[in-house]
Order: sequence, then structure tokens, then C-alpha cells
Amino acid sequence: MKNSISQHLDCLRENSVDFISSDQATEKLNQALKSKKPLKLKIGFDPTAADIHLGHTVLLRKLRKLQDLGHQVCLIIGDFTAKIGDPSGRTVLRPVLSDKEIKANAATYTKQAFKVLDRKKTTIFKNSQWFKKMNLSDFLSLLSSYTLARILERDDFSQRFKDNKPLTMLEITYPLIQGYDSVMVGADIEFGGTDQKFNLLVGRHMQEVFGQDPQLVITMPILVGLDGHNKMSKSLDNYIGISESSKSMFGKIMSISDEVMWEYFKLLTDKDPKEFKDMHPKKAKLLLSQLIVSDYFSKEIAAKECEEFERIFSKGQVPKSITVFRTTSKVCKLIDDLSRFKIVSSKNEARRLLKQGAIYTVNPDNGKQTPLKEEELDIPKQGIILKIGKKKFAKFVE
Repeated sequence: MKNSISQHLDCLRENSVDFISSDQATEKLNQALKSKKPLKLKIGFDPTAADIHLGHTVLLRKLRKLQDLGHQVCLIIGDFTAKIGDPSGRTVLRPVLSDKEIKANAATYTKQAFKVLDRKKTTIFKNSQWFKKMNLSDFLSLLSSYTLARILERDDFSQRFKDNKPLTMLEITYPLIQGYDSVMVGADIEFGGTDQKFNLLVGRHMQEVFGQDPQLVITMPILVGLDGHNKMSKSLDNYIGISESSKSMFGKIMSISDEVMWEYFKLLTDKDPKEFKDMHPKKAKLLLSQLIVSDYFSKEIAAKECEEFERIFSKGQVPKSITVFRTTSKVCKLIDDLSRFKIVSSKNEARRLLKQGAIYTVNPDNGKQTPLKEEELDIPKQGIILKIGKKKFAKFVE
């Protein structure tokens, strides 16, 4: 534990939306600094998908800064709660995952989280550790600690109830189960997105029921995805995974809107967006992309991706390295081959791109692009380079 209380408080408040409550925070920090005992910072992820994306790192970056001040992170992998699925912000019932899917996703979460968190100052818990040992009597006692009326105060629950949409008993109990995690780890502070506020407050209540000091609640803004409107989410395919390639990460960041870019600066870097407001948006976005890619790879790799991006998209040149695909004949059958090699997601997408004039042959000497109109083309001895859409390049050889 180090530094003054004001520095710890400033770190807690940075970019936060809800801070419940600052008086309690001062008291907890005073005790922690005097006893030299770090605060337990709780964060939980249900492994409902395999990837941690930049939206998750808004919270992880905050926790890393607090770790650097001496505090301990309690990372809860919700392998039990993933069977329910967090209903926060949902208008429909989540699909139930198998144990195999949950186990596979959980393995990737812990590995990816340490790209941001300090491993030495992180304790990993799986909430199946305590819930699988809980008997029916204990579980019924847990349910009796909260009323249905308070559960239905949640906007998403009450709206689904009014709309006659399915709302299962499992989903209703989810906030209590998440709250009990706070009891089991003795959390001092719990962090989540703004959509998690209700669940985090239930955690405070559950701790009081079990005779513990209630945790502080800190919520952070929800990062907008690549579509510029919705929450970053794998299910919406508008996310940037922290384990994807540097090339993919750089290109995706460059695709966000100018308006969204400033929020990314604020939540995903240590730079003040005001420093770059007078900069040309494209130049600012190149800087943003380099900063984020540097965090997950290196400054050298980020600089190379920036150079390659500008070479291709600003100067209209061909990438230095292009994936080569070998066809079964001297003729490239565009619809079949683009789909077969998974360059596009389906034959329908290939047809759509061809119809829109978004598939080109590329001259490797001067970068000249000629839109294709035919579904089949002959492959010369040296092969042929295609540009598919705005960003994908492929070389076909016999």
C-alpha cells in the first residue's frame, strides 16, 4: 500500500459513473493504509463467450491502476452463473450453455485477463467452488433475503414482465447469486458497467445480511462497439477482441467513427482526448490505434501496422504479405472459392460483393484496381491478386 488517500480516491473516481459511497471509501482506505492491508477489488465475468474484448478492459484497466497502488483483485469466473446467464439489459431469455462450452471459455478468460491485470496481485475464484457445495436449505435461505418487489424494480425485468416475455426464476435469482459471490470473497469494492448497478447494489445488501461491511459500488461507462451505437458485444459482432491479431485490431480501431474515437481515447488509453481535439481526425485515429495495439503487442508492432495501414489505404498500395490460396484448376470460381477458403462468410456474401462491384483484381506493380463483373476468371502463371471489400486481399494460384 502506498501514496495518499487522495490519490487512491482520484483513481477510484476516474471515468466512474456511480460511486457508492465516497464517505465509505475514505473510511475503508484509511483502515487499509493504516493496517497496510490491501482492499479486495471484486470483478466477475461469466464465460458466456471465448473472448475478452476492449469493452471488458475499461474495467480491467481501472483495476490494474489500483493494483499498482497496492490493492488486490478478486477475479471471479462465473462458471456457475454462466449456466443462468446475466439477464442485465436483456429483453429475451439467454440460451443455456453446456458445461464443456463454459469450461473452454473460462480457460481463455483467465489467460486474456492477465494481458491487463497484475498476476501477482490477482486471486482467481470460480463461483462453482461454493455454489456446488450449497444445499437446498442454504439456497432457500439465500432466496429469503430479498423480495420479489425489489427484484422487479429492475427496468429490464419489469419491462419483460409487462411485455409478457419469458422471465425465468433462474434469471430472477441471478442478482442474489452474484451478490453472494461478494460475501464469499469479502469484497471491499465491486466494479461493473452501468448495466450492472442493480446487481452490485444487491451485493451490498447480501453482505449486510451476512454481517459484513457493505462493499463500495463503482460503475464504469459501457464501451460502444464498432457499429457506433450498441454495447460492444460478441453476440452483435461489433467487438475488438484483445487476443486477435495486431493487424485485425489496428484495422478495426481505424474503422470506428470520429465521434466514438474520443470515447475510446478516454476509456482505453491514459491520454486526455483534449490533447488531440485540434488534430486531423484521421491522424488522431492512427495515434489511437497505435496506443491500443501497443498495449497488447508492442510499440514496434503498432508502428509497423500503422505503416502498413497507411501504405494500403492512403497510398493505394498492395500489402507486403498476402495470404495465398491454391485453386484446383486454372480457373478461379469466385463465389465457390471465396466461400470455401472462408475469405467471406458465405456464398451469398460473395455474390453480394460481386454485384456491388466490391471485388477487384489488383495490379501488383502499380496497385491499380479493376472491379470484377464475371463469376469466373482465368489464373495466370504468376497468380492473381484480388481485393475483396475494403480491407481483404487474397492471392490465388493454380
